[in-house]
Amino acid sequence: MLSPKYIDRVVNVGKTLKHKSVLLLGPRLTGKSSLVRHTLKGVRVYNLLDNDVFVKLSRQPSRMREELIASDKMVVIDEIQKLPVLLDEAQMLIEERAIRFLLTGSSARKLRRGGVNLLGGRARTITLHPFVSKEIAHLDLARALEFGLLPPVYFSGQPEADIADYVGTYLREEIAAEGLTRNIPAFSRFLEVAALCNGQQINFTKISNDAQVARSTIQEYFEILKDTLLAYELPAWQRTIKRKPVQVHKFYFFDGGVAHCLKGGGVLKEKSPEFGSAFESFIFHSRVCALSPRKVNSNIWSASAWNTNGAGWASLK
Repeated sequence: MLSPKYIDRVVNVGKTLKHKSVLLLGPRLTGKSSLVRHTLKGVRVYNLLDNDVFVKLSRQPSRMREELIASDKMVVIDEIQKLPVLLDEAQMLIEERAIRFLLTGSSARKLRRGGVNLLGGRARTITLHPFVSKEIAHLDLARALEFGLLPPVYFSGQPEADIADYVGTYLREEIAAEGLTRNIPAFSRFLEVAALCNGQQINFTKISNDAQVARSTIQEYFEILKDTLLAYELPAWQRTIKRKPVQVHKFYFFDGGVAHCLKGGGVLKEKSPEFGSAFESFIFHSRVCALSPRKVNSNIWSASAWNTNGAGWASLK
């Protein structure tokens, strides 16, 4: 499948940047860098994945302030979680020079755990998810359910190999590199068991037994997945008068292809339980993406999430 040069995303970063800075968060390969290149051309970019740039700014964060000139009205810092101290520099430049920043990152966890400044309302946080159906003309549903909707995977000529590389490299090695966990074998076992629980109610004790990892560690691993935007927790529905409300939440990976790969992959046969589970994840993903710009994704079943004219449901089509 050939990929078009660029696909317009539902997220409108450029419109927001006209008024204030933006913290753009999303897992790796969701298209943050492509969105930046397409939206902002000719602006100064500090890519912290570039080792030379990282070393230079880690030794002297104020160097960014010294390098910026009067014509620099907008600046991009890519993968800001690798050097959170730059947020202080960004805030100073926002206040003193009215510079607007586009800060991208794949983990808010490292920022929060470091107790760093998150710009105190001076930047709007936007989440970039994998593709949604309205972004792709003639969506191949079977392909989306089997391999997911990460842009480079969906349009890959070898999607099975690419999603396996993503799972093997990013979910294990890069999370370890970020210092989020040091016990990679235990985390790998947890990921495989967690994938089997995709779309199901969370039973920490059972997952702990199956993964051979302490229950408290399992809970910590789930928090890592949520904070790195790799998973979501669906709160139990509480509004019922006929029976006792369900207290256990459900868990979903951010991309169905990732969950399917962790389960072992293979062809999804229609009308099979696996196909039904994958389709449920697809619908959940669509709903999260639709509600995310409205800042209600922490309670996606909230009545306020949908307006009365049905625009919420229309956004999933």
